Amino acid sequence: MPVNLQAPVPEQLHPVAGVRLGIAEAGVRKAHRKDLVVIELAEGSAVAGVFTQNRYCAAPVQVCREHLAVGTAVRALVINTGNANAGTGADGLARARRTAAALAAQVGVQPQQVLPFSTGVIMETLPVERIEAGLPAALADLSATNWGRAAEGIMTTDTLPKAASRQVQIGGKTVTVTGISKGAGMIRPNMATMLGFVATDAVIAPALLQPLVKAAADASFNRITIDGDTSTNDSFVLIATRQAGHAEITALDSAEGQALQAAVFAVAQQLAQAIVRDGEGATKFITVQIEGGRTEAECQLAAYAIAHSPLVKTAFFASDPNLGRILAAVGYAGIADLDQTRIEMFLDDVHVVTQGGRNPAYREEDGQRVMKQAEITVRVHLGRGAASATVWTCDLSHDYVSINADYRS
Repeated sequence: MPVNLQAPVPEQLHPVAGVRLGIAEAGVRKAHRKDLVVIELAEGSAVAGVFTQNRYCAAPVQVCREHLAVGTAVRALVINTGNANAGTGADGLARARRTAAALAAQVGVQPQQVLPFSTGVIMETLPVERIEAGLPAALADLSATNWGRAAEGIMTTDTLPKAASRQVQIGGKTVTVTGISKGAGMIRPNMATMLGFVATDAVIAPALLQPLVKAAADASFNRITIDGDTSTNDSFVLIATRQAGHAEITALDSAEGQALQAAVFAVAQQLAQAIVRDGEGATKFITVQIEGGRTEAECQLAAYAIAHSPLVKTAFFASDPNLGRILAAVGYAGIADLDQTRIEMFLDDVHVVTQGGRNPAYREEDGQRVMKQAEITVRVHLGRGAASATVWTCDLSHDYVSINADYRS
């Protein structure tokens, strides 16, 4: 069961002017499930994205990068679930391009104006003919209010759809930011999440969209991990339809730019945390805060060492305050000149470690009390400086093994 995560309420997902979404059942892998989503963008929209750094990246990732590099305005996105079209060689690239071309022909744009995305099983041939056959139904379903159903249409092992929405006042106009994401396993994003799509009607200079999507990813999807695996298909896309009616935002450090950035970050963080809360087999949502580092980079090293450790994650699953595992992870994180005598560690409000050793006032029953909670914060102070970093993760349960052992069954 997901950890304190509820399905989005469709009525709370604000439509974004200039965006329509359509969903269909194409039978990509299984019959009678939503598995094909089309997102139509109004003319004048701007699009930017960040993608997996896995060198064995999927065909649709390669095609998206190519199409964005052309610089032609993107007018549509097409997303299939059930098949990742990764590890499929030249044939996979041809099928990803054929998917984009098929949608382009039906909406009257150039293939380079369509971005294709896939998620699901790796090393299986993409049944592009099923996608082509499903496109008319998806296009007939286009609606500005379909965000909730679209979130369902991109799920794989997710147990719940993931969506978020915010509105903010900019220049006397109401600006909307709404997004969806999917992911529950194979999550250790490096530039993005498995799939995430956020749209806004803010009037932002197109040149600002790439730095904004990068900053949003770094503040959200690049701070989560479930199992330490970086997917072949990770993609996070930011869309600006520029229809809100206020004066153009020309600088992210302006008051208007900061207001928009805060709203985009809030949506991205909610979507990223929802992925962790729905982690395969997860029973605990864990916030790892590293403070007192010399640099943010070394704080991230320590945070991910804790968050990736199977021994730490299984201890949290068992509610076992075997907290030396956390200290060991900090020690092997790669901070060469770390002074262990400066380390302080807390579990929520419980002071566990002081000056690198067990706090004389610490009682194991206090640690166990915290470990039994569904939401836990691990806070480690390195005693080296003023830098900090936060990562969100989950525990590792029996169900994680079962889900991934049975994934293709």
